[in-house]
Amino acid sequence: MTISQKSGSSKALLKTIGAYLSADRADAVENALNFAIDSHHGQLRDSGEPFIEHPIATALWLAEMRLDTTTIQAALLHDVMEDCGVTFKELETDFGTDVAKLVDGVTKLKRLDMISENSAMRRQASTPEATRAASIRKMLVAMAEDVRVVLIKLSDRLHNMRTLKHLPVPKQQRISRETLDIYAPLAHRLGMNEIKWQLEDEAFRYLMPRQYKSISRLVNRKRAEREIYTEAAIKAIQRPLQKAGLKCSVEGRVKHLYSTYNKLQRYERIGRKFDEIYDLIAIRVIAESVGDCYSALGVVHSKWRPVSGQFDDYIASPKENMYQSLHTSVRGPGNYPIEVQIRTQDMHDIAEEGVASHWMYKGDDDGSPRIDNFDQKMSWLRQLVDWQRELSGDDEYLATVRTDILQDQVFVYTPQGDVKDLPAGATPIDFAYRIHTDLGHNTVGAVVNGKLTALNTQLQNGDVVEIRKARIPRGPSLDWLNPDLGYLVTGSARTKVKQWFRKQERQSNIRRGKDLLRKEMRRLGLNKSEKEIVAIMDYESLDELAEALGVGQISIARVAETISPEPDEVFTPEFTPGQPPADQTRGLVVMGEPGLITRVAKCCSPVYGDEITGYLTRGRGVTVHRRNCPILRDAKDPERHTPVAWGHHETTYASRLQIEAFDRVGLIRDITNVVSSENVNIHSLTSEEDEKTNACTVSLTVYTTGVEQLSRLFSRVETIPGVSSVFRVTEAQDPKQKELREPRKPRNSSS
Repeated sequence: MTISQKSGSSKALLKTIGAYLSADRADAVENALNFAIDSHHGQLRDSGEPFIEHPIATALWLAEMRLDTTTIQAALLHDVMEDCGVTFKELETDFGTDVAKLVDGVTKLKRLDMISENSAMRRQASTPEATRAASIRKMLVAMAEDVRVVLIKLSDRLHNMRTLKHLPVPKQQRISRETLDIYAPLAHRLGMNEIKWQLEDEAFRYLMPRQYKSISRLVNRKRAEREIYTEAAIKAIQRPLQKAGLKCSVEGRVKHLYSTYNKLQRYERIGRKFDEIYDLIAIRVIAESVGDCYSALGVVHSKWRPVSGQFDDYIASPKENMYQSLHTSVRGPGNYPIEVQIRTQDMHDIAEEGVASHWMYKGDDDGSPRIDNFDQKMSWLRQLVDWQRELSGDDEYLATVRTDILQDQVFVYTPQGDVKDLPAGATPIDFAYRIHTDLGHNTVGAVVNGKLTALNTQLQNGDVVEIRKARIPRGPSLDWLNPDLGYLVTGSARTKVKQWFRKQERQSNIRRGKDLLRKEMRRLGLNKSEKEIVAIMDYESLDELAEALGVGQISIARVAETISPEPDEVFTPEFTPGQPPADQTRGLVVMGEPGLITRVAKCCSPVYGDEITGYLTRGRGVTVHRRNCPILRDAKDPERHTPVAWGHHETTYASRLQIEAFDRVGLIRDITNVVSSENVNIHSLTSEEDEKTNACTVSLTVYTTGVEQLSRLFSRVETIPGVSSVFRVTEAQDPKQKELREPRKPRNSSS
């Protein structure tokens, strides 16, 4: 097929590669193009266009970055194994081993058409996450062997996102969520900011269409005004740069929709407005050398007043994805905030293309190194291979990659000066497990920057961490798996802790799980039988459920959210006339009866997440109870029962708590600090002390968003030194229950 016979997209590709590849290499790409055209002949996409347009678009985006011949060929052929029945051997024979390996790495796993009759297997295989997790795992492991696999995959995903409108809405949502959770963070980790923001904005469009349109209108509302301002700011800074003898190019920078949305969300939480976002107006200065970058920074700061706390030096301390630049926010003309980025041209190329710049064709050879110490900077890829050997489940593997690789990273040091990269928010225990599994299991203390530090302290860039190990092996604490306590962030460390508990004796795990279950039932005021709990949680026996709890396979918080209270005692409450707080009923919806007044029953105090039902009260609308409230159980007028549901608005609900503790100086202060740190409002607080035993009972009413936040609050309060138990109190509880509670010894430390 001659060039004149090819489609417009084919011609565009050949023209692009012809501008930077030698003639023989361009011929090799054209051979791959012809092979792909023949292989996909007659195939159509959901949009109705020929299928070949997709691999050509994938290859064209990579060619625009001037990538090497092998990558362009593999991009053109990336679907022929999956959709055309072409074998690995055929590709290897025609195009070489490297191309065949890249295509094999990119190839997605086919859906399992034949599913076993076994119900468990059928459930797993029919779950979309099962196949997707296996496919992504294969891609990540292949990426560890050759990063070009993911370059092709990212380009493939970008074109799919741009043509997503032709798919049904559920598929749009699924693909967009996967893009936002996996592919955009992966592009960021690889330093490919250009494709990162494009993927994010496309996914944002389909996942949150209302917010997407709102942000678009907000950004476009003053676009012309901002463009005029940006041009004026560029001219205003170019003159002093030239006077200083600096040869710099200055350009405006586009602010992208999804990042604007995220920043606006953060600003709203701290009470700031849209116009206060510092980098809505941004300019970029490209200097000739590193020295010129710092000189340009001095010129910018002498011209415009810098904003306090808004300077970052990523040249001296590059980000984990190789990004380098100086960032500063200043007050520009009219005192308006401007973000300024200053970098060299090489830094700019790496900032935009990231790891792809390593394979950019330079003319003298193909794919020669452009990034210094590339293998060392990509050392995190080796973790993907290590986890491939250690983790058997695809879901577990993907969850570990999400937490340990795709999140922002911090760099911390061992006392010997070795650098370890960990996800942002990681703790000393995460650090210990990254060093060695046995060190993690037996961690009893941590010294950070020379100071003894709590084991759930979040590490910061540059911290020097020394781990204190137990003299006698003792194993990890089950508390480390409680996400509410913040001891572990990395998925790999959590997996190692779970594996340790799985190796312990089964009876020991069962006893531990039963203790956890009894404790949670007691503190939440739940009163279900063992048989009911097992049935609700869908386990064969209490021992199986207890073992799952004991090894950390499921969390006690999940049990708390599932089980509803059912008091044994029947009583007659005294209703206080008047309306409850407005926010107590905002989230309640009376099914089929819009506009009815609702009030929350004080007898059982339902909170968001409880199973609820309504009772039509003459003259006072609908009173909302827990489904198992004894008042409704004995109600004589079943026709006055009405279904109600929690609405979509997050609101707060009153809960009465009781804390048993040993009295000490600062106890009340510590309790209120912990409650406040969870963003929980305290409505009232009283305490009673027993001078003989030094015991103290603290009663307080708090407003929480529901059972999940309440359970998290309990976990945090129980770590306070001196606290023996905390539980939820309702008017339906038998006062004698208090006598049945077994007091625990106070904790001396949180670790």
